[in-house]
Amino acid sequence: MAKKSMIAKNEQRKVIVERYAEKRLELKKALVNPESTPAEREAARLGLQKLPRNASPVRVRNRDAVDGRPRGILTKFGVSRVRFRDMAHRGELPGITKSSW
Repeated sequence: MAKKSMIAKNEQRKVIVERYAEKRLELKKALVNPESTPAEREAARLGLQKLPRNASPVRVRNRDAVDGRPRGILTKFGVSRVRFRDMAHRGELPGITKSSW
């Protein structure tokens, strides 16, 4: 089980990313737009720098939905590899069966 403070911090980051997503997208478009002037690009770059660090989606960590484990996450299911194995053995994941050959 991950520390509750780390889980809470990650949840707060998700909220901040969502809050600033539209503004970040506009600034990023201004940076890559070939028709924008160098002054506009500079303004967009400075605008991006003024946003909070946690507004960047890269800073959000994928965590296990059940216990918050930060590594080995299977994105399709939202749980860690360890939790996935346990849930699959107990039959809690529909359509998942243990393979044998």
